[in-house]
Amino acid sequence: MEFTEALKTVLAETAKTLTGAARRLFMARTVKMLGYGGMQRAENELGWNRGTMRKGVHELESGLTCLDNASARGRKRAEEHWPHLAQDLREIVKPQSQIDPSFKTQRLYTRLSAAAVRQQLIQQKGYVETDLPSRRTVSTKLNDLGFHLRKVAKSKPKKSYPKPMPFLRKSTG
Repeated sequence: MEFTEALKTVLAETAKTLTGAARRLFMARTVKMLGYGGMQRAENELGWNRGTMRKGVHELESGLTCLDNASARGRKRAEEHWPHLAQDLREIVKPQSQIDPSFKTQRLYTRLSAAAVRQQLIQQKGYVETDLPSRRTVSTKLNDLGFHLRKVAKSKPKKSYPKPMPFLRKSTG
């Protein structure tokens, strides 16, 4: 079968309009119609991906539709949108942080709220309000960096306990 320019255009445009399993099925049927070497010809002349065609041929021959990994697609992490965000957060929060007063953990506590840190990013670092991550994202990133947004516990004196009364003591007898 000879590829004319009109046929190439029709096949390429049809493949572009279809999505997912329907597109793969169309590609597989086209490749089967071309016969031996059809996958290589379709790759060279139509610009189709050989892996997609191979998956389509497998679906056509087996009768089963492969599931796409759509869950792997999605929203990018905040670090991809704002590469300097982590460093800017550290610079704002570090001076306001202190270690756990009981010295039992290595956690750093800060008195700033996530909303206050977000405002500091706008004022000190020059971020734009519309381009800045949300309060919840800032809070999550601070937790990931090891800062815990909680009120700093002040050291408390021990409670004074009243002396036990003689009549409350256990008698040893």
